[in-house]
Amino acid sequence: MNLNYAIFRNEPIYTLKDLAQIGSHNKREKKAYNSNPNIKIKLTKNNIELVPLTEKYVKGFYNLTKEYKREHDERMKLEREDRKKTFNQMLNKSKNVVADELLFTATHKFFYNMTIDDIKNWANTCMEFVYEDLGYTKEQVLHATVHLDEETPHVHCVVVPLVKKYDKRTNTERFTISKKQYIKDKVHLSELQDKYYKRLTDKGYDLERGIKGSNAQHQNVKELKKTTKYYENKVNTLNRKLDNAINDFENKMETTRNILFDKEYVKVKKDTFDSMNKVIVESQQIMEFQPKIEQLFNEVDNFTKSHQTLEKQNKNMEREIKTLTTRNQNLAKENNRLTSCLEIIIEMLKKFFRILLQIGNDKTKELTTNEIKNYYDNNDFNNEDIYDIANKTDKEDELFDYANLPDYFKSTKRVCQEKCVS
Repeated sequence: MNLNYAIFRNEPIYTLKDLAQIGSHNKREKKAYNSNPNIKIKLTKNNIELVPLTEKYVKGFYNLTKEYKREHDERMKLEREDRKKTFNQMLNKSKNVVADELLFTATHKFFYNMTIDDIKNWANTCMEFVYEDLGYTKEQVLHATVHLDEETPHVHCVVVPLVKKYDKRTNTERFTISKKQYIKDKVHLSELQDKYYKRLTDKGYDLERGIKGSNAQHQNVKELKKTTKYYENKVNTLNRKLDNAINDFENKMETTRNILFDKEYVKVKKDTFDSMNKVIVESQQIMEFQPKIEQLFNEVDNFTKSHQTLEKQNKNMEREIKTLTTRNQNLAKENNRLTSCLEIIIEMLKKFFRILLQIGNDKTKELTTNEIKNYYDNNDFNNEDIYDIANKTDKEDELFDYANLPDYFKSTKRVCQEKCVS
């Protein structure tokens, strides 16, 4: 089922303070991002500047609107003292926006296997929509960037809808900032989203039109319900298979426990290894399925947020959305349970491998070491896991070196060896 939707929405910016905060986010100027799990700071260098801005957003805004400010200041010279306002006061107290943020993205799967150049081409198509369909000039674009340091690539394009309009009261043309000049209302926005969708599909992008209109909205609710039901069944199946595999593995471990702790040798039955591998296979399937669950979370979350007004107007739709929300919550719980199961499985495997490294014969230790390396290469084990498994075993140095663990991890063993020698 294709859930790859073309997504375009806009967020009005009403004050210069809000503009400054959005600028800090878009340009990654906040120190708090060091602890924000949604933003991978190491990947920020890959973000693409479509319309660069070297200065702060507010300063860039002032440069873009300097003629507007000059006109305002001249007009204020003729105003009564009790009506005079600074340029900033006028902007912040006006009901008009100071800028508008345009966001372009798609559902996460759309970006699978895309190179940076592919994403840049898609982003340039979005900017063509800004210039050719919305009608903004390049001078009105304050900043545009593609964020590649979050899970789903997306374009932030901040525009200042500065225009000159005829003023009947003064019989002159005056500067103003008017978002309605470009996006008149919700009906017009829907028409623009049609144009955005068409522009992308004309370029060959395999996307579907986002949700629009009450009938289409109801149809998409049904589609999401159907998809959610499929994922619920899939999660239940994975749970059942994982539970069976874990139970079988635990039973096999019980039957071989005495043999595993033999001081002279280790003998592990083939069906015990087979049970362990079954647990691994089921765990990997869960790992592969988790991104799809997260994608569905985002779909349902975006859907419910964008339909708050519709919920108030349409009681039938409200019930449908509540059902989806409940299912989404249930899926979140199941996802948490799966995550917990994976953590338990990893701990079981760590203990199992450590036992083999401690009491196994040379061949068993070699095979186990290679298996541990494979898990490390697949990011199933991290450095701390390698330390927990290999510490004070014959394979400590080999595994520590393979995982590039710092020398101080080896200090405990070396101190013990030095004392024994002395």
